[in-house]
Amino acid sequence: MSWLIRFGLRKIRSLKIITLSFILGCVLSVMPVLAQQNATAPVTLDGRELFKLSQLNEFDAQQRANNANQILNQAVASSNPVEVGVERINNFPVIQVNGANLVTVTDKDVPVGVTKEEQAERWQKILQAAINQAQKERRPGYNRYAALVSLGCVLVAIFVTWLLNWFWKNWLIPLLPAPERVRETAAPPKVHLLAKLVLGLLRLGIWLSTLLYIANLFPPTRVWSQRISNFIVYSLAEPIVNLGNNSFSVIQIAILVGLFLGLLSLTKVVRNLLRSRILHVTGMTQGDQETIATIANYTLVFIGTILLLQLWGLDLGSLTIFAGVLGVGIGLGLQGIAREFVSGLVIIFERPIQVGDFINVGEFMGTVERISVRSTEIRTLERLSIIVPNSHFLEKEVINWSHGSPIALIKLPVRIAYHADLKTVRQALLDAAKDHPEIVSDPPPNVLFKSYAENYLNLDLIAWITEPKRQFLIKSDIYFRIDEIFRERNIEVPYPRQELHLRSGNLPVELSPELETYLTKLLDNKANS
Repeated sequence: MSWLIRFGLRKIRSLKIITLSFILGCVLSVMPVLAQQNATAPVTLDGRELFKLSQLNEFDAQQRANNANQILNQAVASSNPVEVGVERINNFPVIQVNGANLVTVTDKDVPVGVTKEEQAERWQKILQAAINQAQKERRPGYNRYAALVSLGCVLVAIFVTWLLNWFWKNWLIPLLPAPERVRETAAPPKVHLLAKLVLGLLRLGIWLSTLLYIANLFPPTRVWSQRISNFIVYSLAEPIVNLGNNSFSVIQIAILVGLFLGLLSLTKVVRNLLRSRILHVTGMTQGDQETIATIANYTLVFIGTILLLQLWGLDLGSLTIFAGVLGVGIGLGLQGIAREFVSGLVIIFERPIQVGDFINVGEFMGTVERISVRSTEIRTLERLSIIVPNSHFLEKEVINWSHGSPIALIKLPVRIAYHADLKTVRQALLDAAKDHPEIVSDPPPNVLFKSYAENYLNLDLIAWITEPKRQFLIKSDIYFRIDEIFRERNIEVPYPRQELHLRSGNLPVELSPELETYLTKLLDNKANS
């Protein structure tokens, strides 16, 4: 039992949320949650609705129900057996409880195809069973039974909640796509957030159902349980949105949202399958594959949304008002989003940059990882993700190292001493470049003599590479090789040097006689030695 107690203590925070939800339901339950018509009113006993009475010409339906409820409550308060019978008075069947007239069954109380006598017999059986159950629940032993059942329900709810957590950690998480390992602080994927939301709703549903069931066990709290249950059912099942000729409830809207999320997941799977299995074997570049996969994804989402709304019975003509509101919103405050959307479409179709390109944008340098209709994700050399608005690529200068040519030029500045042999230096630099496996042979590396400096010669080693994103590593490797070759061939790299010129003359300094005598003796000793 100790593990059960510890587990229950850890769930106190969750129980607070459930308690607040329960209190909210109790507060809302005092409101008229059911759209009851004035023509009918329910006959209830200990919170259980037995049947409904209709309005008569001279009697209100609620008044008839209140009189019947009062007679029933007085009857079950006694421990003596209660007899429910039917008597015919003035050609109308009258239901009696211990000889007192409870309900007169009229034509308005009878549905089509049922006689008044048949309806009276049905209500008689319902009343007799409800009275017997109510007297049973008022016995002392029933409270102990209900308390034990309540404790069992709480233990079952705790076990089911623990089982859900265990299933989440051991079965569901391994099946979900994990975030990239290189991103140590990456946010959880959307599918993780959706799964956590569903798990949280299941927990809330379990505890709310448990509390309502426990409240339904005791007659004093059963009425509140029924009101909360009716409120929840009414709130979820009653239509709240009217579009055209159709009305939709919360449950229907939730199902529609779930189908739409399923459509997005399906189109994502199709896009990944198209990119990894079909376009991969065509020999296209990564950018072309990503462009085709993105266009196919948005096309499937658009077509799937239209089909889903039509299959759901939603008239697309009723959405014209939303299109008008959206147009006004774009004109008033969504110009930026519209600009990014149009820029994204231009980038996708014109392709000045593509997925896999190595670019310089502002002060950042990295590889294009993803292009959407609003923004572009760039992975820098430091493994940081930079989200850049699409309009930035069309309004400002962007260096694309991969655009139009498979190779890129790199420059390595080198300083050489004046007395060095330039032919030997030139050959040494070419050898260092040719030794690197990532330097292409066509066009070949070359050495350019840039200028004379004060104490050295400025040379540039230029070479071409096929992986611009590796240029810093390649430069480092070549510089290491240059230093090694220079030491082998005794090629000197100049050090920073400064020359100081002194001019002879008399310094305007006056010395004391004692100091002059001391300096004279010191100079004589140095001369004799």
